[in-house]
Amino acid sequence: MDRLNDIAKHFAIEGEIAEIKPLGSGLINDTYKVTTKGTDTPDYVLQRINHHIFTDVDALQSNITAVTRHLRRKLEADGATDIDRRVLNFLPTVEDASKTYFFDGENYWRVMTFIPDALTFDIVNPEYSRHAGRAFGKFQADLVDIPETLVETIPDFHNMEFRLQQLREAIADDKAGRLADVRDIADKLLAHADEMCLAEQLHREGRLPKRICHCDTKVNNMLFDRDGKVLCVIDLDTVMPSYVFSDFGDFMRTAANTGAEDDPDLDRVNFNMDIFRAFTEGYLESAGVFLTREEIENLPYAAALFPYMQAVRFFADYLNGDTYYKTAYADHNLVRTRAQIKLFESVLENTPAMKAFIAERI
Repeated sequence: MDRLNDIAKHFAIEGEIAEIKPLGSGLINDTYKVTTKGTDTPDYVLQRINHHIFTDVDALQSNITAVTRHLRRKLEADGATDIDRRVLNFLPTVEDASKTYFFDGENYWRVMTFIPDALTFDIVNPEYSRHAGRAFGKFQADLVDIPETLVETIPDFHNMEFRLQQLREAIADDKAGRLADVRDIADKLLAHADEMCLAEQLHREGRLPKRICHCDTKVNNMLFDRDGKVLCVIDLDTVMPSYVFSDFGDFMRTAANTGAEDDPDLDRVNFNMDIFRAFTEGYLESAGVFLTREEIENLPYAAALFPYMQAVRFFADYLNGDTYYKTAYADHNLVRTRAQIKLFESVLENTPAMKAFIAERI
């Protein structure tokens, strides 16, 4: 850990470092908790940025700085008293106070203040989901008037047409020689290709605007206090212009899944309508101030889009030889694919009920 200690010291950390240990289980970045000695100095989170995915680290951190600064100003205007617990705080480097990242010659690093007495969850109940709906809706609403122009940190991240292009290329190349045994999965995914590109079609017709969205609204990308209320949204790497479907749909994909993202037992994987109802109520309560009717009416499509998109991405990565996502075993991406397809099919079965629920609230 000596190397991590040396890296952490490049940031404006208060106090003396006691230890640095791994934190969390993120698929993309490597994260560590930096504990300081004594009780009068904060602890911190040290993170190695995966610059193979986020290739423009300067733009990435500029986005995050603009967003956290804007959210902090909103909290100040609202008279919030616990601002440091409700928005992330990234530390400047000691060499350059205008930078929030350090390059060690091989990797890029950043440090943020650790928020104590905060919890994350992988599965939430309807009450937590309602809080989360309000939080993500407010996150979008608060950023509607951000003055800066944000960069797409991962171009075409939630562009379904682009993801299908990647899948078709993976099928054509079959780099890992795996296609022959899973051709049925490829056929099943491609059968839904046209209907799942609705967002891009609506955008071209001028009927669907791009907003500033989080774009990775997993349940564990929020911090909750011990009373079950959301403190703040975290993991801001993917905050960028996108459709509101991104935040709504990806939350549904994780929170409303009765099984795990990589559940090998497909009988456990189904779409939880109670979570959908609760999150939607909270989301419309806060995001309804700016959403268009077209956006609201297509929220059920968003719920179907994201398990489908994730299945496409997992499957393409599997065919390519597991080059993007971290895997725990040889067929991990294939197991993930099957679980996401099962969730997608369950969402489709519940779409009439979702549409009816939405219609009552327009």
